[in-house]
Amino acid sequence: MWSALLPANGQTNVTQFHNHASRDGLYIDSAFTPSAAANLTRDLNFDGTIVGDVYAQPLYIENGPGGRAMIIAVTESNNVYALDAVDGSIIWERNVGPPVPLDDLPCPPKIDPMGITGTPVVDLASRALFLDAMTTPDGGTTKQHLILSLNVDTGDINPGWPVDVEAMATYQGMHFTAAIQQQRPALGIVGNILYVGYGSIEDCDLYHGWLVGVPINNPASVTAWAAATSPGTRGGAIWGVGGIASDGNNPFVTTGNTFNTGGNWSGGEAVIRFQPGPIFTGSLSDYWAPTDWFQLDQGNVDLGGSGPVLVDVPGATPSSLVVAMGKDGNAYLLNRSNLGGITAPVASLHVTYDRIMQAAATYRTNQGTHVAFRSSSTRLATFRITATNPPALIPGWDLNRTGCGSPFVTSTDGSNDTIIWVVGTGGDEKLHGYDGDTGAVIFAGGGANETMAGTHSYSTTGIVARGRIYVAGDNQVYAFAVRPRPTPRGRPTPRPRPQ
Repeated sequence: MWSALLPANGQTNVTQFHNHASRDGLYIDSAFTPSAAANLTRDLNFDGTIVGDVYAQPLYIENGPGGRAMIIAVTESNNVYALDAVDGSIIWERNVGPPVPLDDLPCPPKIDPMGITGTPVVDLASRALFLDAMTTPDGGTTKQHLILSLNVDTGDINPGWPVDVEAMATYQGMHFTAAIQQQRPALGIVGNILYVGYGSIEDCDLYHGWLVGVPINNPASVTAWAAATSPGTRGGAIWGVGGIASDGNNPFVTTGNTFNTGGNWSGGEAVIRFQPGPIFTGSLSDYWAPTDWFQLDQGNVDLGGSGPVLVDVPGATPSSLVVAMGKDGNAYLLNRSNLGGITAPVASLHVTYDRIMQAAATYRTNQGTHVAFRSSSTRLATFRITATNPPALIPGWDLNRTGCGSPFVTSTDGSNDTIIWVVGTGGDEKLHGYDGDTGAVIFAGGGANETMAGTHSYSTTGIVARGRIYVAGDNQVYAFAVRPRPTPRGRPTPRPRPQ
């Protein structure tokens, strides 16, 4: 009889979006050899029933209550779940407030209702889960964005939380307005400061891009930055699902298009590196925008659809880099130590005629350093970063497919047996795996039992832990294993209570 979880050589503790602060999307797990991955099977004994639509990536935490590993999943109904990672039963659940219905928002969103959208983050040292929930305390009249901290083992709200963003976030005389802001990007923690990014619900409101910083040990002290602060300007949303990236010292974000700037750069169409706080210095070394940023603004082909991905390329000069990708179909390579202001990038490549809106992944093989990205709902592609002075971008493989979410990557040791995984969002709603070097099919989706429901465009991505892949869809978390798993014995499977 197989054990409940694979041994410790599997990936553990997925505490944030795409596994690492760099947002590389790489999971090292020796179970995922190509031959084993080809026989991936959905675990039909895994319950995983939850209530609410899901746009956030799930998380995985070892050593929860009673030593049980658990999956954390959040929904637009403002439900938070800790599920047993073996059988999908509920360990704890918490509703953090009524979500906001579409009809009660001044600028109707594509998500209804709107609750928890961005992927949370876990601080293991304090055993705390952090998330943002859009909620209404009075049936729709009042809208709030609340940043919450929950005890990861019990689901209880930690003392001193939540933070009411509208009540506490200001920048240069500008006040955050909860009713017109959406929290879509993944949260990040850098140096014990929680960073939460905000953008628009839709472009019809006078929204701004906001980055809010909350010290996790002192939530009463909030620091914020906003884009487009000059009178009459707006925009600069932080909205890519990958959210806040970090090199361990500084948070990095990508911003979207701005309006009514008169050609004066106002924080939009940019990769920005913040000092702790967040504090934006305005130094040329701390931001980059393409020289045609104003034309990108006017055409709504902004950078904001993809968050920054931080990558190190041994042998390249510079070797510490940022990958940015825009709706203009371009990939840009930047010097992470000196972004350069409004200038040409270190390298660029037109990689698609589609608008790029997704979270890319990066990985290394004996062929070099690769980036995998979703260029549209029907296309997955890669390019390589050369180890040269300066580095260049070279096209890789690409393929058409029926539906494509944001990619993630498995490797048995960090550079071998690389497999690019995507969910067929908007298509067959199955998992698919491809060889990282060639794009050859490794896993073709399986049979009817492997079909998922309620996955979403570029926001749906999976995680990997101890020989399993977990994907969250509407009302359900799915588990896939590289080998069959016996039905757990002696453990009841409670059902969730609808909120």
